This record gives sequence, structure tokens and C-alpha cells, in this order.
Amino acid sequence: MAAVTLIGSPVSPYVRKVLAACAIKGVEVELDPISPMYGNDDFERISPLRRVPVWIEGDLVLCDSSVIVQYIEETRPGPSLWPADPIQRAKARWIEEFADTRLFDVLGWRLFFQIALKPRFFGTEADPEVVEKARDVELPQILDYLESQTPETGFLFGELSMADLSVAPAFLNARAVQINVDPERWPRLAAWLERMNEETPLGPLNKLARNLMRTPLAAHRDRLTEFGLAPASRSWMGEAARRGPMTPQ
Repeated sequence: MAAVTLIGSPVSPYVRKVLAACAIKGVEVELDPISPMYGNDDFERISPLRRVPVWIEGDLVLCDSSVIVQYIEETRPGPSLWPADPIQRAKARWIEEFADTRLFDVLGWRLFFQIALKPRFFGTEADPEVVEKARDVELPQILDYLESQTPETGFLFGELSMADLSVAPAFLNARAVQINVDPERWPRLAAWLERMNEETPLGPLNKLARNLMRTPLAAHRDRLTEFGLAPASRSWMGEAARRGPMTPQ
């Protein structure tokens, strides 16, 4: 197979999701760790929503983390990324969809973006009404649901799967803006998040993401080799921040 380039900063939960899948399957990639909001014109041509990750393998270009991990599953040997039982597999795919949509909408866009990224990239303050509603109303409802789906031991569907690796990454970004899972109110979920960080490929990727959050964007490529990742031979990084067609105000 052709060499693989993955575009997107590991600060993105979606990029860490794909990198974790690659670690499980033994897929080596070269990484261009850009923020999608700083992607150049070439980036927009291959990612029309201006989102990451983007997978490039020869002439193949894929956008969207769920599409990419399904492609990895279908083209690479090694441990399965999904439960073998079709009922469990369908349930796991629903959890992935829930994570990619509702969970990230609240943890990603309404909290991490509003509090951390909006001031940094666009020079505007967070919307306090959006943040307060997300933190005090929407997120507890989500956590109640995830608590009901989380086992006391192990992972969501027995063996580690993409269901786990879709839900867990966004919680690191939430912690970066002081949004935490209360272990007294959501004990199973909090314990599972600890297992995800301690016992899966997500742990080292979370460590990388935490380091990049404290590193200027221009120096992100220089940090990759410290964590065993190879920088891509070229970058799709632009010079100014731009909103994508689905980036909130």
C-alpha cells in the first residue's frame, strides 16, 4: 500500500481517534499537525468543511474520522476495531455516532471551542450563555446517558473498540477548560475514562495533545518525534485563521 499522510493536530479528538486506530492496527502514518482553522487553500480543496482528520494514501483522499477508521478496518489486518457480534457492533456504531455528533457538539464546540479556541484564533470572547447552558444543562444529561452505558469494569463492549475510542478523546479537551466528570455522580464513567488513559493507545496520544496545547502552533511539527510520530513531508498550514462552513460563531 502507498504511504499514508494524516492531516490534523492531535489536539483534535477526531485525530486522536484515528491515530489510536492506527496504533491498534499497526498502521504507520506521517502527520501534518495543523489546526483546521489554519488550513490553506489546498487544505480547503481536499477538506471542503475545513475539518480534520484528512487521510491521504496515494490518490485516495478521505475526510471524516468515522469514514477513515472504517476504511482502516476493511483494508488492514490485525485486531478488529469493532465487536464481532452484529448486535454489539451495531450498538458500538451508534455510540460512535453519538460521540461524533451530540457529545462533541457540547464538549467540543460549546465548551472547548468557546472557552479555548474562539479567543485564541478569532480574538472574540466566549458566549457565556452558550457555555453556561452546555456546562450546567446539556452536559449532565449526556453524562447521565453515558453512565448508563458504561460497565463497572473493562470497556464498553468487552474488548476495546471504536466505541471507546470515539467517546473518550473529547474529555481531555474538556478537562483543558476545567470541565471534569464528577466521580461521585458518574463513578462508572469516571473510572472508565481512567482505564482509557492508562490501558489503551489513547493515553500517550492524550499526553501529546496536552503538550501541544501548551506549544505555539508553528512548533507543533517539532514535537511529534518526541512521541514517536513522523512529520509529513509537506504541510497544509496557512497563515491566518479562517472559519469553516460549519464553524460556530
